[in-house]
Amino acid sequence: MKCTQCGQTEGQVKVGHNTSGTQRYGCRGCGHKYTPVPKHHGYDEDIRQQALRLYIDGINLRRIGRILGVSRQSVANWVKGAAQAVPALPPTPQAAIRVAELDELYTFVGTKKIASTSSPK
Repeated sequence: MKCTQCGQTEGQVKVGHNTSGTQRYGCRGCGHKYTPVPKHHGYDEDIRQQALRLYIDGINLRRIGRILGVSRQSVANWVKGAAQAVPALPPTPQAAIRVAELDELYTFVGTKKIASTSSPK
């Protein structure tokens, strides 16, 4: 074993295990405690990429979690992280817009006067 702090190879002693069960060591020279090869926590990059592809295809977070066997909150965190990594689009100058198309939209404020399924009285 080699101390990760001072580089000394002698005087390395076992000092227990971490929460994942990996052996921890301590250096008698500098007093530093370390784990030489910590276990990797988390999901593989393949699962993360697959979750992002499924999300782009329109599948909701809960279903992605069920399909891949991961927490839906993990999927939400991956999507949020990927969205933050995407660069923002430059703003479109307003002078460049020459034609705008609008579709019809009819709404009711409050309620309808006559229900659509009943005959007028």
